[in-house]
Formats: sequence, structure tokens, C-alpha cells
Amino acid sequence: MNRYARQTILPEVGGSGQERLQAARVLVIGAGALGVPVLQYLVGAGVGHITLVDPDVIEVSNLHRQPLYTESQAGQPKARAAQQAMQRLNSTVEVTPVMEWLTPTNAPSLVAGADIVLDCADSYAVSYTLSDTCFATRKPLISASALALEGYVGGYCGGAPSLRAIFPDPTDAGATCATAGVLGPIVGMLGCLQARMALGVLLGIDPSPLGLLIRMDSAMRFSQFRFDKAPEEPGPCFISLRDVRPGDLVVDLRPSEEAPTLATPDALRMPDYGSTGPLPDTGGRVVIACRSGLRAWRAANLLAQRWRGDVALLALN
Repeated sequence: MNRYARQTILPEVGGSGQERLQAARVLVIGAGALGVPVLQYLVGAGVGHITLVDPDVIEVSNLHRQPLYTESQAGQPKARAAQQAMQRLNSTVEVTPVMEWLTPTNAPSLVAGADIVLDCADSYAVSYTLSDTCFATRKPLISASALALEGYVGGYCGGAPSLRAIFPDPTDAGATCATAGVLGPIVGMLGCLQARMALGVLLGIDPSPLGLLIRMDSAMRFSQFRFDKAPEEPGPCFISLRDVRPGDLVVDLRPSEEAPTLATPDALRMPDYGSTGPLPDTGGRVVIACRSGLRAWRAANLLAQRWRGDVALLALN
């Protein structure tokens, strides 16, 4: 029996839909807790080509929410281990591992080769970089985030509003899975929803998952709303170090114990920059750096209260 028989019998799929899935090119950013179910279900469904971007290695402390990997694989690159597992799951699907960070420098070329992008990295800098890139190129983006016992998933760009239209600012106080914790099945459920939304886009299922946000709260209640007409909200964009220009005022928010080396040789180390601190000359640009991008974003919001010039953000992993 054809391995896709239970799928192609669906009127929403059929033989032509299966052919579309086989021809599809999907970009997945992140091979962790969200990426694991995304990969399993997209590969299981027969999506033909997946580029998987993740620079991290397998860690035992993450296995409770990344059950694709084993204790014996600790220290191995996640993208490579995931590629090998997906080859065993479905040998007809091509998974190409890319073991590097997603940055504003490589995002355009990676997105250009994809029919749809899935943001499974759960990173401020990655999410907004992908949203800006996908919105500019009209590529669909499915992005999810999970923390503790709750999370959300949304379909953006590709003709729908961007992530910035719904989240003009980061949505929490900077907590992470490492600091606030997360229950493994929560992330798994959201990853499954990402895969379902991606398949919906690739198959053209109506109503479109683009322009839809689904939220799950800590009491396991689901809610959703459409944002097809949401206005775009401008905000500071992330750049790469290579994009820093001569004459930029670069401010590094990281204290010396966090980052002994400054973002650039002439950067100012000012952890409290924003409401106070120097300003560039007229026509100049402020570049604010931190590790994840969240502190830089907050500093930019404070800076906007006293200066209306150009601001860019640096997330230095």
C-alpha cells in the first residue's frame, strides 16, 4: 500500500496535493523542541525538500522536550542528527542540514530558496529577522513560541500581515525555557500545529492558516483570531555585524563579565543606555547590541522617547 494512502484519500490532498508536497521546498529554522515534531510530520507527509538550520548540539537537559534524540547523542550537532533520523523515517525526502546561526546576512538567501518558512527557533532576533525577510519577499512564515505551560503559533506574511503587526514589541519579560521552564508536551503540541499550518499553506486548504493566530493558555484552553487586516507596525530591525557602518554610534549593553569583547572596537559599553546616553549627529544611526536582542529592543524603545533617528539592533549569540 502507498505510504501516503491515508493522506491522499482526503479531498484536501489527493494525488495532485501529494505531488505539490513532494515538490515543495521548506525552510525550517531550529531543530529543537518545536522543530522535532515539525520535521517528523512534514517528512512523514512527504514534503520533498527541507533545509534545516540549527548551529546547536544535543544536550541532555533538553531531551524532555526533544524526544527525537538520545542520551548517547549528546554533543552531536542537532541538525545533522535530525537529518539522519529523517532519512530513516522517509528516504524519499531530502533534508539538508545547515549548522549555522540564522542572521540578517544569510536570511535572504535561505528564504529565497523556500516556498514556506517555519520559525522553530523561539528567538526574538530570529523571529523578527525572518518576518522582515518573508514580508519583503511575500514568503509565508509559520512562527511559534512556548514557555512554561502556554504558547502560540501564527501564520504571517505571504500576503498576510507580518509578525510585527501582531507583536510590535516582544511579548514577555525576557524569560526563557532555561529560566522559566517549559513542559515538553506544550512545545510538541505547538510544533504539531506549525506542521498542520504549513501543510495547509502548501496544499491551499481554505481558510488559509496565514493571518491566523492560535493561543494555548496554561489551563489548556485554545483560542484563536484572524488578523488579515492588521496594520503593519514599524520598529527597529536586526542587522549583522558586517552591516555596521562607519560613523554608527554602537552601544553594547552587555556588561564586561558577560562579554569581555565589545561588539565593535569603538563601541560604548553602556548597560543602562536608552533614556540616557549620547546621541549621534544629525543623520547618524544608533546600533544597540546585546545577546538575544531583547535588551536592545527595550533600549531602543526608551531611546525613541528622546530621539527619532535611525536605530538598528544587534543580537550577538
